Amino acid sequence: MAVPACRTAAQGGPPPDLCAGGGPPPSTGRNGSRIRGLLLMRPPGFWYADPAHPSLGVRALSPLSRIYAAATAYRLARVKPAALPVPVICVGNLSAGGTGKTPTVMALAGRLAARGIAVHVVTRGYGGRLTGPLLVDPQVHSAAETGDEPLLHAAIVPTWVARDRGAGALAASRSGAEVIILDDGHQNPLPARDLSIVVVDAARGFGNGRVIPAGPLREPLETGLSRADLLIVVGDPPARQAFGKLWARPLSGLTRIDGQIEPLPTGISWSGQDVVAFAGIGDPEKFFATLRGLGARVVRACPLDDHQPISPALLGRLDAEARSLGAALVTTEKDAVRLPARERSRVLTLPVRLRIDDWSLLDSELARLGLARDGKDT
Repeated sequence: MAVPACRTAAQGGPPPDLCAGGGPPPSTGRNGSRIRGLLLMRPPGFWYADPAHPSLGVRALSPLSRIYAAATAYRLARVKPAALPVPVICVGNLSAGGTGKTPTVMALAGRLAARGIAVHVVTRGYGGRLTGPLLVDPQVHSAAETGDEPLLHAAIVPTWVARDRGAGALAASRSGAEVIILDDGHQNPLPARDLSIVVVDAARGFGNGRVIPAGPLREPLETGLSRADLLIVVGDPPARQAFGKLWARPLSGLTRIDGQIEPLPTGISWSGQDVVAFAGIGDPEKFFATLRGLGARVVRACPLDDHQPISPALLGRLDAEARSLGAALVTTEKDAVRLPARERSRVLTLPVRLRIDDWSLLDSELARLGLARDGKDT
């Protein structure tokens, strides 16, 4: 695994081993595939090259992409899922890497919960060793057991970790869920869903439009979009506008909703603050850009692989670097839950949330499922 090097804002950065020692990629289970492990690492640059001008390397990988796409199609076709007694909403994506899916799940879960609806989240629990079905308890479970994202969701609504998503959804429905949100699973047939939402990052779009490993897509674009009811495009207005122009043809006829990731006010003044920032998310550069947008001076930026474990050695080096520079050590909400509880006070956290520009289109779909407004929306 390539070791990500930290960088300064204007220089080459400190010695490249500062960010080393994070540990191996998180477990994907005894039967986890090598490709799934690769998806947790930062993507190669050619994934996001011009779709109209594929490189020779991309073309050379195309036969493997056809095999990957065929395997996904087979997995989706081999099972006819049975419907559950409660509505199931799938929030997924077509691309590997960060798209804004987790903030979308949190926003939707919060909105439903504010209506007095018993909403449960079911997730596979990437990075965790427990197979479930298991109801996550943030006071008991660690990220090593459940993965990081389930701990974030469990702070809002009841959340289940289940390698078998169908079994997890069934457990949730038997435990009082009135609606189930699947965190990821657009490429998994179980369980049957009543509403499928695909989330895409406006700046990255669908990359070069190719399937893994030649590109970032988990399946051919048209195939994946054909199963979607709604598309949520996440990014600032210029990025969303550019996305719409580039991908206008495949998006024709699909209902689109726009949103933007925004920092959650925490009472911390970031303006003029020197920070050493680290992030093990799908797109770490977004986090560093958010800090700069708040006025922070990012004197060191350390991008890690998605879900990468944060070892005591790595945290110790980052903390020592921050102290030597007179800077604060800061990370994402998702990375913070992977830190040992006793170490979290050493690190500032910048949480973010999804702001939907107009909820009316999504609210009409929720009403169709019998999830009409009952209380005060968030």
